[in-house]
Formats: sequence, C-alpha cells, structure tokens
Amino acid sequence: MTQSLTATKRASAAFGLGIGAAVIALIAGLLIGGGAAATALADAGEFVRLMQPIAKVVLNFSMAVAVGTLIFAAFALPQNSPLLGKALDLAAGASVLWALAGALNFLLTYLVISGSSISTDATFGESLWMFATSIELGTALAQNAAAAVLVSVLAIAFRSLTATALLAALGLASLVPLALIGHAAGTANHSLAVNAIGVHLVAVVIWVGGLVALFTLRGNSSQESSTLTKRYSSLALLAFGLVSVSGVSSALIRIKTFEDIFSSYGLLVLLKVAALVLLGVLGALYRTRLISKIADSAPAIKNFFGLVLVEFVIMGTAMGLATALGKTPTPGAAEWIDDITPAQLLTGEPLPPELTPIRFLTEWRFDLVWAIVSFGAIAAYLLGVRKLAKRGDSWPVARTVSWIVGMLALFYVTSGALNAYQEYLFSIHMIGHMILAMGIPVLLVPGAPVTLLMRAVEKRHDDSRGVREWVLWAVHTKYAKFVANPIVAAVLFASSLVTFYYTPLFAWATSEHIGHMWMVAHFLITGYLFAQALIGIDPGPVRLPYAARLLLLIATMAFHAFFGLSLMSGSGLLLADWYGAMGRTWGEAPIDDQHTGGAIAWGIGEIPTAMLTIIVSVQWFKSDARDAKRLDRQSDRSGNRDVEDYNQMLAKLAARDERGKK
Repeated sequence: MTQSLTATKRASAAFGLGIGAAVIALIAGLLIGGGAAATALADAGEFVRLMQPIAKVVLNFSMAVAVGTLIFAAFALPQNSPLLGKALDLAAGASVLWALAGALNFLLTYLVISGSSISTDATFGESLWMFATSIELGTALAQNAAAAVLVSVLAIAFRSLTATALLAALGLASLVPLALIGHAAGTANHSLAVNAIGVHLVAVVIWVGGLVALFTLRGNSSQESSTLTKRYSSLALLAFGLVSVSGVSSALIRIKTFEDIFSSYGLLVLLKVAALVLLGVLGALYRTRLISKIADSAPAIKNFFGLVLVEFVIMGTAMGLATALGKTPTPGAAEWIDDITPAQLLTGEPLPPELTPIRFLTEWRFDLVWAIVSFGAIAAYLLGVRKLAKRGDSWPVARTVSWIVGMLALFYVTSGALNAYQEYLFSIHMIGHMILAMGIPVLLVPGAPVTLLMRAVEKRHDDSRGVREWVLWAVHTKYAKFVANPIVAAVLFASSLVTFYYTPLFAWATSEHIGHMWMVAHFLITGYLFAQALIGIDPGPVRLPYAARLLLLIATMAFHAFFGLSLMSGSGLLLADWYGAMGRTWGEAPIDDQHTGGAIAWGIGEIPTAMLTIIVSVQWFKSDARDAKRLDRQSDRSGNRDVEDYNQMLAKLAARDERGKK
C-alpha cells in the first residue's frame, strides 16, 4: 500500500510540475504571439479563448503520459514484473484525464470557431454533432478523444506484455488525426508539414511519457532502477533526435526569411528550441554520469530523480510554448494567392515545371518520414555490422551494400523526382510503384536484416522484450507466418494491383496524405514478402523447392504483364477528376500518359524479374553444390560404403534381368 501511495504521489508530482509549467508557458506564449486575441467576426469570449488552449495542454500532456508509458512498459518491463501492472494503471489513469481533456477541448474548439455559446436547445446539439461527423477538425478531435476512452478501458482489462504493445500501437495511431489538423498542416508544403508534426508528436510522447513512467515506477531495487534508466535513455536518445529533425523541418516551413525569426512566431520558436536544447544538454551532461552510479549508490538515485523533476518543468514549458505556437499567426499567413491553378486546388502545390531528363536529378519533394526510415535503417544496419566486427564475427560485404543501395533507392522514390511528379503524371506514379514493389525488395531481402539483428543484438534474460525480442515475436506470430507463406505472399503481391487501381483505394491514396503513406508501406511490404519467399536468407515459415519458386515467379509476373496490357489498351481514364483535371500544359495527354504507365507496368518488371531469376538460379546451383559436397564427405567418412552399396544394387538388378531373359 505504501509503495502504491508513493507511486501515486510521484505521478501527481510529475503531472503537477509538467502541466503547471505548461500552463504558465502557454499564457506567456499567448501574450507574446497574440494567440488569445479576440476573433474578428464571432467571438466566443475571453474565457473560452483562454480555456481552449489550456484544455489542449492538459490533453497533450496526459496523452503523452498514457501512450509514452505504454511504449516504455512494452520496451523496458518484464512480463511478470509487478511494475507492469503499475505501468498499466498509470496509463489507464492518464488516459481518463486524456479523454476528459479531449472532450473539453472538442467542445471549446467548437465554441471558438463557431463564435457561439453553450446552449441546451436541439440546434446546438445538432451543430455539435455535425462538427464531430462532417468537419475534418471536429472529426479528428472526436477520434482522438474516443481513442483515449478505448485505451483507458483496455489498459484496465488486459495485463500482458503483448497487450501493452498493441495498446501502445493504438495510442500512436491516435496521434495521426492530430497531425493531420496540426498548426502546420495547412501550409503549402502540406505533406512535409503533416509528417513533421506527426514525427514530433511521436517523439514527444516517447520522451515525456517515458520519463513520467520511469519517475513513477523507478524500480524496486537499485539494480532494477539502473536497468530501467538505461533502457529509457535509449528511447530518450531516439526521441531527442526525432524532435530535433522534425522541429527544424516545421520551423523551415514557416520561417522563410531572416526577418521572420524576429516575429512573434519566430520568438516562440526560439524559446521552444532553447527549452529542447537545455533538455538535451541536461541529458548529455548529467544523466550519462549518473546512470552508471545508480546501481551502487542511493544518493545517485536521489540526484538523478531530482534532475528528472527539473526536466518535467522544462518539458512542460516546451509543450506550453508549442501549444501557443499553434494559436499564433505565422509570418506571411495573411498573404493572398493570386491566379490559383487547378493543380493547386487539387494538390495544394503549384504545378511543377515540365519533366525533363535532368529534372529526374534536380527536382525533389522531401518526405520526412521515409527519409527517417531510410537513413535510420542504414544507420541501424551499420551499427549491427560494426558490433559483429568488434566481436570478431564477419558479415558479407555484399549484404551490406545491397541493404544500403535498397534504402537509398527508397529515399529517392519517396523524396526525389518520382515523388515530386507522381501526383501529376500517372506514368511517374507507376514507375514509383514498380520500384517500391519489385525493385527495392530485391535489394533489401538479400541484406538479411533479421539474421543480422539476431546475431548483433544481445538477448535479454529478464523476460522483457527489446527490439530483438519484439522482432522475433512479430515474425513468429500466426499472422506473420500466414502472410509470409510463399503462395499467400504471391497472391497478395499480384492481387494488390487490381485491388488498388480498380477500387476507391487509388483515389484515397492519391488525394489524401495518409492514403499515400499507406500506399508506399503496402507495396513495399507486399513486395518484400514476395521477394523473401523467393530469395530470402532470413528464416521463413515455408521454403518451396527452387523449381517451384521459378514457376511461382513466372506466374506472378504474367499477372503483372496482363495488368499492364489492360492499362495500355484501356480507353477510360483512371481518376479522371484528378489526372484529367490538373491543367497540365506540358507532357502527354492524360490518357496517353496512362497508356505509358501501362507499358511501364508491363516492361519495367522485366529487370527485377531477371534479377530474381538469376538469384534463384544461383541459390539453386549453390544448394546442389553444397548437397554434393555433403554427400562426398559422408561417402569419405564411410569409406565409400554408399558407392559399394549402390554398385551391389545395380549388380542385383542386372542379375535379375538376366534371369528374366532366361
């Protein structure tokens, strides 16, 4: 009971310091940036204008604690530890506060944008319902609040480590609606703005929520506290990197000139940057010095968690400034756009210049999420190789090169000219699709990332799950075994074409940012599963004979060819209200461009098909050679007894034939 009360007091202290500092920083930020000024048209009143951002601050902090605690628990806590139950209790309690603050923020946001006041008549209720179901802002806020309720209920109902990880995934998914409506989501570079906010939210959730969980739980011994602190530090380092990258990206979108730095918005950005830098300095100078002493020194534990209290104040300040930024007009926000084009109406971006060969190298449209994935995967892979080398173990250079080239190709497809033009030219979209589904996986699969992970990362022995354990758990689930089955992988790979292009999924992935992100992930994963079934080095559920693999490859590629032919010969334009309405004055006509895309779908598959055929054939040859060597060694060990037995069998057969002739 005493330990539970202590944990409750710690949680209350964390919430009090964090939210208190956030509210103070918020009010200061609103005064600096003018975010609480009365609206020009209908005004909801000063009380509502002030309470809405305060409700949002409480929402953000409690959401960070709830989701961050789940992530920390899934990564750091053992399955049967009493701390896992306490972590789920903390997440459930924070989720309740998150839901209440979310509901209040939803109501106050409606009052602010509508300029109305609370009423008991039916019209007010109908308007509120319309805001929740028909207006993007209201729908996003309602979805986030509903997710909070769901997380709170499930955190109480389920107590396993697997359930904790799934709840953490649900909590991260609840951040997506907030990213789509964030204060930078309406800028000209919409996709970069949304990605920057999304990455920023994820990083803050991991950083703030994990620290609250660490401070509240601590551990039942010095050794346990040391272990948990080291594991949190790994998460905090990742979060700090993501916050830095996403913060710089968001600032560059809004602050375009040197003079913008001295605007109210720029001043708030500088204050927020100062808070984040201070957090980074504290982490680098103090936490690293104290972590090694926690296991052996009670004063070190006291000093460390005293430092954590200071960090709560700084984190709260940063969150309050971030909320104030969302209410502050950005530099150039009032600029009027003349002569808006059809392309701008559809995509939010001006029509790019005519695509020429040189522009395949010079035109870029940066995608922050996939850039982080690409370069993060390269860095993690090289760290694994380096760890093996330090241990004296070798790792084939060809695998490393294949992985790096594959990830660089992913970066180019998602951030280069293909991404810059794929919304305007169906043919460019198809090139990107083919490379994602057929080219990049052929490079990534030979890299054998799971095998490298198993060899490079040490296994945990306390029944907790780190990156190694979670990856192995994921690849051994029944669902993973099902989709990784060669037949299923081939069906998913081939059927995705028809399912995607001849259903509303194509329109969703083309016109909506989240749909585009799903499309990239889907084609990359299905292509990876198919390539893994054919040429995979990592262990898989079923291994087909090499002859069967070649037949499966031929059948699947034939389906691709028929799909390409159908596009080449089709007379109807896919997404006519998109590709046909761009107002392009250069390039092929939309229907001709679609025919070109069909030819690409038919022809470009020949290159990865040839690569897959060569790799399967080489693996087949090497497998036969290994089998032959194994049989030769076995024969040598037995003194050629197997050869003698074989000759005796032939002699008996010959003798039987002779008797049959007589």
